[in-house]
Amino acid sequence: MISFLSIIAIGFFLGMRHATDPDHVVAVTTIVSRQNKIGRAALTGIFWGIGHTLTIFVVGTAIILFDVVIPARIGLGMEFSVAVMLIILGLMNVVSFSRSAQSIARIQGGVTTHAHSHASGELIHTHTHEPESMSLTRMDRWFGNLGFYRQLRPLLIGIVHGLAGSAAVALLVLTTIRDPHWAIAYLLIFGIGTVAGMMLITMSIASAFNFFGRKHANFSVRLGLISGLLSLGFGLLLVYQIGFVGGLFSGHPQWTPH
Repeated sequence: MISFLSIIAIGFFLGMRHATDPDHVVAVTTIVSRQNKIGRAALTGIFWGIGHTLTIFVVGTAIILFDVVIPARIGLGMEFSVAVMLIILGLMNVVSFSRSAQSIARIQGGVTTHAHSHASGELIHTHTHEPESMSLTRMDRWFGNLGFYRQLRPLLIGIVHGLAGSAAVALLVLTTIRDPHWAIAYLLIFGIGTVAGMMLITMSIASAFNFFGRKHANFSVRLGLISGLLSLGFGLLLVYQIGFVGGLFSGHPQWTPH
């Protein structure tokens, strides 16, 4: 009973701590910056955690039960996918801010077209009413009210993040828990803790956005730009570390799960 309770406690709280890793927080911030409801932000964290747990459980179970060894180049590639994802998320936010700024400039310049911000589902975006407008948020407007679409993005992001951390978590479990059944149970508890931790993080971010957004106009848009630039910069840093320092782009890759 003591060992069971220890596994639950340690796994849960380590999972919550794992949710606070910088790349995790940066990724979900780029999504939450475009939301206007704390409840929807909480769902973003939950679905991110589900995706993350799914990957860690599948890959971790394979390592625990079948002694799967991940080659260095594949391990680096799994981590590299996180860098690519952060760059894409960052670019999406930066482009969205750029289009919003252009709309405001048209209004100030006396152009007859007008622009406004509104919410579609939980997504906040600004667009013009020009017939030729090709906004990147058009898909958000089309599918924004569909529940599966709203949560698909954080789910996929969580799955990608799980790829980067699954090997390290499984190997850590193997060094401390010899029984494979207990080890797999630990992975599940770890995942539940990650879901809870990310839910609290996204709710906190959304609360801060709402609080400051009520006092400062266009706060969400500007913070979306900042989060986009941060995500873009962090992703490029990971590209350098994984691709060049880690050797993914060379003939001698060096990878240590972490």
